[in-house]
Amino acid sequence: MAWIFTPRANTVVRAVAAGLLAAPALGAVGLWAYARSPLAQNMRQPIPQPVQFDHRHHAGDEAIDCRYCHSTVEDSPSAGYPSQATCMGCHAQIWNQSPLLEPVRQFYFADRPIPWSRVHDLPDFVYFNHAIHVSKGVGCVTCHGRVDLMPSVQQAQPLSMGWCLDCHRDPVPNLRPREAITAMRWQPGPGDPTPEELARRYDVQPRTNCTTCHR
Repeated sequence: MAWIFTPRANTVVRAVAAGLLAAPALGAVGLWAYARSPLAQNMRQPIPQPVQFDHRHHAGDEAIDCRYCHSTVEDSPSAGYPSQATCMGCHAQIWNQSPLLEPVRQFYFADRPIPWSRVHDLPDFVYFNHAIHVSKGVGCVTCHGRVDLMPSVQQAQPLSMGWCLDCHRDPVPNLRPREAITAMRWQPGPGDPTPEELARRYDVQPRTNCTTCHR
C-alpha cells in the first residue's frame, strides 16, 4: 500500500510552520531596518532644483559665507532661501549671459521668488529653530555636512528624533566658536577655547522634553 505522504513531508510542514511563525518577526525587523536606512531618511538623495546651483563653486571655490544666501539663520527659526535679487546682486555683473542663469533672470524680471525645493524637510509636527542653535555654537556643517563639496546639496544626516536627542543629551562635541559657525573646514586650534568652555560661555542647556520640538 502506497503512503499518501512521504516521511519528507514532516520536514516540509515543520519548515513551513517555522516560516509562518518567523514571518511577523522578520517583517518587523525589515521595517525597522528600512526606517533607519538612508533611503527612508532621504539621505544622499538628489533633489531637483529650479536653478542649477553648485555649492562647490560658491561655498567652496569662492568661499561665500552661508549667511550671504541664508540671511536669516541667526535671527529666525528658518535659515531662509536666496532671493532672485540676491543671485542677481552678483550675476548682473558676473556670467550675466550664461544660459544656466536664464531661470534666475526670468524670475528676477517677473518679480517672482525662485521656487527652491526643500532638501532638509522635517515633519510638520517638528519645531526647529536655526537661530538658537547658531547662537549656542552649533556649526552649519554639524547638520548639513560639507556642502562646499556638494555639487547639489543633499541631506547628510538622518535628522531623526534619535539623532537629535543624541546631540541634545551631549552637545559639547558639536560646539565651536560663533565666529566659525559657517566655516566648512574649521578645526579647533591650540589657542581656541575647549568645547566645555564654549558650553559655559554660551550657556548651553539643551532640553530633552517632548515640548522642545513637539509644540
